Amino acid sequence: VACRKALDSTTVAAHESEIYCKTCYGRKYGPKGVGFGQGAGCLSTDTGDHLGLNLQQGSPKPARPSTPTNASKFAKKMVDVDKCPRCGKSVYAAEKIMGGGKPWHKTCFRCAICGKSLESTNVTDKDGELYCKVCYAKNFGPKGIGFGGLTQVEKKE
Repeated sequence: VACRKALDSTTVAAHESEIYCKTCYGRKYGPKGVGFGQGAGCLSTDTGDHLGLNLQQGSPKPARPSTPTNASKFAKKMVDVDKCPRCGKSVYAAEKIMGGGKPWHKTCFRCAICGKSLESTNVTDKDGELYCKVCYAKNFGPKGIGFGGLTQVEKKE
């Protein structure tokens, strides 16, 4: 062990009866080159001579796909993603909440008036907008004595 780190069954790696910590093993036997190993700050100087390669001659050209890509299929998938009625951005399955028959982001699933976070038990909708039951009753419910937060006042004579 070159670095003298304490090893256990989760941090040990073996190669030809030699034991290494995972970091040292990766440096010595792991993939080499840009993007591998210890990040951009530590680039390999391996020229590939042991593989019969000469990597110093220039940068390799990117490989062309073996089958042509179908951009229209990809574009169709991107168009089919649901849009949030509040912010207009795409709504993906992991963040989707249904309310008023439409998909919403969890963060956009709030009352349009007071901003209170909504749940399926306290949500009402009107004209494509979501409201908590309290705001809906105050703004769209029946009006008059005994409704909308008003109470009947008795006159004493």
